[in-house]
Amino acid sequence: MPCLVLALACAAIPVPTAFAAPPPAQAASLQDQVEQVLATAPAGTRFGLLVTTADGREIVAINPDARFIPASNTKLFTTIAAYALLPGIDAPDAQGGAAVALEAGGDVALYGHGDARLSSAPDCAEDCLATLADAVSARTRKVRDVIGDDRWFPDERWSSGMSWNNQVTESGTGISALSLDDNALELVVQGAAGGQTPQATLPYYRLRNEAVTLEGGTRALAFDRAPNGDELRLVGTIPAGVSWRYRVGIDDPAHYAASRLRALLEARGVKVTGVVRVRHRPATPLDDPRQRGTRPVPAAPEPVFLARLSPPALAADVMRINKDSQNLHAELLLRRIGRLSGSGSVADGLAALRGVLAQAGVPRAGYDFFDGSGMSTYNRASPRATVLLLRWAAGQPWGAAWRATLPVGGVDGTLKNRFAATPLQGAIFAKTGSLNASNALSGFLRAASGQELIFSIYANDVPDGVSALPALDRAVQLIAAQN
Repeated sequence: MPCLVLALACAAIPVPTAFAAPPPAQAASLQDQVEQVLATAPAGTRFGLLVTTADGREIVAINPDARFIPASNTKLFTTIAAYALLPGIDAPDAQGGAAVALEAGGDVALYGHGDARLSSAPDCAEDCLATLADAVSARTRKVRDVIGDDRWFPDERWSSGMSWNNQVTESGTGISALSLDDNALELVVQGAAGGQTPQATLPYYRLRNEAVTLEGGTRALAFDRAPNGDELRLVGTIPAGVSWRYRVGIDDPAHYAASRLRALLEARGVKVTGVVRVRHRPATPLDDPRQRGTRPVPAAPEPVFLARLSPPALAADVMRINKDSQNLHAELLLRRIGRLSGSGSVADGLAALRGVLAQAGVPRAGYDFFDGSGMSTYNRASPRATVLLLRWAAGQPWGAAWRATLPVGGVDGTLKNRFAATPLQGAIFAKTGSLNASNALSGFLRAASGQELIFSIYANDVPDGVSALPALDRAVQLIAAQN
């Protein structure tokens, strides 16, 4: 009996051994790993992320319903709405082309209808201002005033929330129904001998050149222009023999277009006896559908045109908007949407956009937009709202055509230099975004397993002088590798 009790007691006491293995550590989840990668971003950066399968199953979610400044991811929303609403987007743009008319008193008027691609370049092959100049010169050898008429849209050259300092640049150029040459001019600066003023040229505006050439050193040039001013001031330094080019914005595109038409007419021997002037349509409360209810604004009658252009299909322009992140063209597209049932105002375009988002099942709390390009710091979008819209768009009859407009990692557009020489080269199709402490990337990717994922990642509050892109891109690559 004592032995039996002893035996039972011994069995109840564990005996340590040198060969016992510790319990295995639990592998970190993909969510944990992604959070660790994002934690390497500059301190203070705020992230939102949602990744789903094509059928909507969530894989990773970090603040998916928080709202972020989407920057140029706004263009995803604008271009999807365009595909959903604009009829004949793959056909020649018969409605948007610029036109000319000879008016009473001998004036010639150039009318804009929202086309973003009108060009006065010497090598222009299609959608050319020269074609309209030819039509005028074939009819008359003398005109009085040359008028730029952009009343097709209300005069809303900049959207709410765009930083004023962007107005002087190509990124923030004025928006007009009569746009020409991307509403931008090329400033060219060429360093001279040390201590001398460099050579500088700029069309249309007056140029005050206060820059200085240095022997050696680095380029440190800057320029400024008062809003609606006609003088651009160039300051700073440039090394001898160095050249610099920069695209600057135009505040009154209709006036610029009319001035270019005048130059083309005079080159064709047409005498212009008057001045260049413009006709704008001031924005009123009737241009906001929330103010006027459902009553559309009646369109003003147009004259009999001497000639009208038929630009290429808008689908080609959507390609440029998304691949190159072209702000002006995105803004004009939003206003084109607004002309479908309203006056072509920003508010009309945004109302139409909200209708598409409702149709797509995107919750109203997930977004607010104030422009079509993403230059407005008032814009907000959540990762969930973006992914829901992308998934809806992918299922539409035009979904594949729209998706083909997105940049491809390591291949083209704004992703040409990202994801190169990684497994995601040629396997990620997404819109980039960058604005004032904000970065964004949303779209589709092909994971290592071959399955398609839909994703949206936003980084806001990035400290000045540093970037969140390395952490953002590593997180995306990690997700692709483990699915």
